[in-house]
Amino acid sequence: MTTPALRLAVYPGSFDPITRGHEDLIRRAKSFADRVIVAVAVNVAKQPLFTLEERVALILQAVEDPSVEVRSFDGLLADFARMAGATVIVRGLRAVSDFEYEFQMALMNRNLAPGIETVFLVPAFDLTYLSSSLVREVARFGGDVSQLVHPAVQKALRQKFGK
Repeated sequence: MTTPALRLAVYPGSFDPITRGHEDLIRRAKSFADRVIVAVAVNVAKQPLFTLEERVALILQAVEDPSVEVRSFDGLLADFARMAGATVIVRGLRAVSDFEYEFQMALMNRNLAPGIETVFLVPAFDLTYLSSSLVREVARFGGDVSQLVHPAVQKALRQKFGK
């Protein structure tokens, strides 16, 4: 009798910061994967609010699940996913406007790593509008983000903005 192969999903993003929407997609990815790697991207084109180390630490605090691993990566997602042994890349779609870019990325990743499928997940209805940039903007001006992020993230945002 053989043991079935471990199903590993990679959920990439900048997570600056992780939101309840991200948490929802991580939780739902576990319904079809045995393990999920949250892959925090080093994106030289962006000026993140939180350092790479801070983003990784906040994700670890927000998720706290032994079947979820958090790693940072630099370079091509397809290379990272292949080296990790993933069979699935998870991407979130909030709106139709996300689809064209995500579709192009999925096709490129399929070209670079043919054995890895991309799965698109739509967030829970009450989280569809949520984005990290929106959370940062609300927090920057002292708005209440307690329903949008984990308490550790809310605290970190307050510290960043001196609120």
